[in-house]
Amino acid sequence: MTDCGCDKAKKDLEEYLHHELLADEAADIREHLETCASCAGEHKVGVVLIEAVQRACRETAPEELRVQVLARIREIQLHA
Repeated sequence: MTDCGCDKAKKDLEEYLHHELLADEAADIREHLETCASCAGEHKVGVVLIEAVQRACRETAPEELRVQVLARIREIQLHA
């Protein structure tokens, strides 16, 4: 493997985070992240964002709120 450099690492970081790269490309970026603090920092930010979105998607609204929202939608539809 060869260090792919910052430009390629940053360009392909999103795909890397989502495991969408070929094994060789992912290995090159992984190697670069091990030696570049700047790119490793961007990677960390990406990981934190993905984890935050995943947590947010697991949360559900309280049942009372769901009922209120649906009632308001129905009310608006009746008067439209």
